[in-house]
Amino acid sequence: MRKPSNVIYGVDESPPPLVVAVSGLQHVALMSMYLLYPVLIAKAANAPPEVASAMVSLTLIALAVGAVVQIFRCGPLGSGYLCQPVPSIVYFVPSLIAAKTGGIPLVLGMTMAAGAVEMALSRVLRRLRPVFPPEVVGIVILLVGLASGFFGLRLAFGDARSGPVDPLELLIGLITLGLMIGFNIWGKGTPRIACVLLGMVGGYVAAALLGNLSDHDMEVIAHAHLLAFPSLGHVSWSFDGSLAITFLVAAVAATVKVIGNVTTAQKANDADWVRAGMTQVGRGVLSDGMSTMLAGAIGGHGLNSSTPAIGLATATGVLSRRVGYAIVAILFLLAFLPKLGALFYLMPRMVAASALVFSCTFIIVNGIQVMTSRLLDARKTLVIGLALLAGLAVDAQPGILRLFPDTWKSILGTSLVLGTLVGLGLNIIFRLGMRRTQSITIPLGPIEHERIEKFLQAAGESWGARVDVIERAKFNLVQSVETIMEGCDPEGPLEVGATFDEFNLDIRVGYAGPLLELPNTRPTNEEIMETEEGHRRLAGFMLRRFADRVSSSERAGRSIVTFHFDH
Repeated sequence: MRKPSNVIYGVDESPPPLVVAVSGLQHVALMSMYLLYPVLIAKAANAPPEVASAMVSLTLIALAVGAVVQIFRCGPLGSGYLCQPVPSIVYFVPSLIAAKTGGIPLVLGMTMAAGAVEMALSRVLRRLRPVFPPEVVGIVILLVGLASGFFGLRLAFGDARSGPVDPLELLIGLITLGLMIGFNIWGKGTPRIACVLLGMVGGYVAAALLGNLSDHDMEVIAHAHLLAFPSLGHVSWSFDGSLAITFLVAAVAATVKVIGNVTTAQKANDADWVRAGMTQVGRGVLSDGMSTMLAGAIGGHGLNSSTPAIGLATATGVLSRRVGYAIVAILFLLAFLPKLGALFYLMPRMVAASALVFSCTFIIVNGIQVMTSRLLDARKTLVIGLALLAGLAVDAQPGILRLFPDTWKSILGTSLVLGTLVGLGLNIIFRLGMRRTQSITIPLGPIEHERIEKFLQAAGESWGARVDVIERAKFNLVQSVETIMEGCDPEGPLEVGATFDEFNLDIRVGYAGPLLELPNTRPTNEEIMETEEGHRRLAGFMLRRFADRVSSSERAGRSIVTFHFDH
């Protein structure tokens, strides 16, 4: 694994303790804005403020445990990347329905069930890999980045019904975002690594100087307990079959989001990245589902891997899993130190919005890069375009939700869920009738290089194959046809077949004539100069170098040469 040039500390490297502490504090500050979700769930269930406070503290404990099992590999758990969970919008909408239907016990019970579904899906991801190709994963990453950005913008400017933004608040946001961008682009060393934290501190200072922190906010921080253990009085569980589909859809969306996040983390850490490592992805999904189950079990909010956290790590160049030590320690402190939790909870909205907007820009670009890492034909172009349009339509044209039954409006009312489901559904439908084996007949005579290359290009686009693999295969096929034509004197046309799955590309060339020799060692110069056999052996030796594996055999009186490319 080769470290990209923009990465300061890779996933397996050990930054200095100060860098670990500062990076951990930045991550927790970014995670803290999502603690609004358990508060809103408690309010929807008409629970008292004490229950809301307890749900926040217990969610923090679940976050700390979830960060441990996600960041650090242990048995079948842990992707090993900074993909720690946060209270997720994926589970927020279903939890609101459950809170209004059956109160907090139903929220907790259905959250545990959703976590169990996610854990079950993690065990079959390798078999489901064709359902989650890079273009669908890229769609999810892009939609998560856009959704995070839209959430930050709505947090800053409100919706169409909101009044004009206070110029002082806008100034606070511009100061915060400007500091983050400035330290990230022009900062060196620690200032660049701490760009988000420095920007947020600058935002807090600006808010205090401009009077944006009210006396009530300061009183809340001052009167918060320094040390307290969260209450478990609200913890009980119930289940409702009528909400099963709602939470099932949420669990699928959460699973795809983890696939996208782990894939993004892998790509960010490896300059030579070509495909998602499904073993690490499966471990990440299992850890994420376990975190959600734990949150439901102890009385917190449903969790899911944090995309802004990956954007933050990518922006600062600190991707080391050692940062997880600081994240876990700070989360546990916040769970039992309400005063520190109140400081994060009362973060000025423009400060929180600026951090989200800054982080989401890196996620959006990563999503585009993952989608375009493969060749795209009309089918895959339609999957991407229609899924993105469907997801964005939720925000641009909310009236589209009137097309759905009332029971589905709430769960499909988020761009991430609707876009993900459209992308998954279209990918499954468009796979119907798609041939995994393509063939072409090459007649004797002048070799039509362009026709051969177009054959593999079209096949690669329909399969969604990697660009570099198809380019190598094109060169190999043209060279092998030339070698067979010139050195083996075939008695009839050549039959070429290309077979693809997500892991392998195999090209077979069949013909009537002498078997092409593919030696492991280069013939000597004397053999090459003195005999025609030496020329053929040299050509066969060179063909071996262009593919990952080669073989030749005779079947039913025909010679078969097979070239294998790892994908």
